[in-house]
Amino acid sequence: MEENIEKSYDTNASIDFIKAKYERIPWNQYFMAQSVLLSLRSTCTRLEVGATLVKDRRIIAGGYNGSVSGDHHCIDDGCYIVDGHCIRTIHAEMNALLQCAKLGISTEGAEIYVTHFPCLPCTKAILQAGVKKIYYLNDYRNNEYAMELIKHVGVEVEQVQLESKYFEKLSFGELHDQ
Repeated sequence: MEENIEKSYDTNASIDFIKAKYERIPWNQYFMAQSVLLSLRSTCTRLEVGATLVKDRRIIAGGYNGSVSGDHHCIDDGCYIVDGHCIRTIHAEMNALLQCAKLGISTEGAEIYVTHFPCLPCTKAILQAGVKKIYYLNDYRNNEYAMELIKHVGVEVEQVQLESKYFEKLSFGELHDQ
């Protein structure tokens, strides 16, 4: 026995309303937001950086700048500066790439999302690892030779702008100051 169920709404109008009200965050902003979140784990006080490696729209690794596992952290003992650089810190991009190496995950054809434009050594590692596209949020001492290398090997680069409309609806519950 078939029942006729009457719909109490106009399907097309409702779908248009839902799409307008619940527009999904674009993939590049979603993955960049992951990198921003990772940067909150940084243990170097000079610059908090996060990096997310993505393959086929799936996160394969994440990293933030910090000390070698088991070593002292900048937030505990201060930065170890030599020639203007903190040598205690492993950069976020390197940590993400090393996580893949440690776990045997291929980065060939992956994309990387970084909160700050990669330094020259990180750029070289990213390119050598087979990453096909670099997304970054903030300019930071963008190295001219790094940009030349990226162009020469044919890797795409895109600066991402995070749109506040995708983050306004976030709820963290009751936040407490400590």
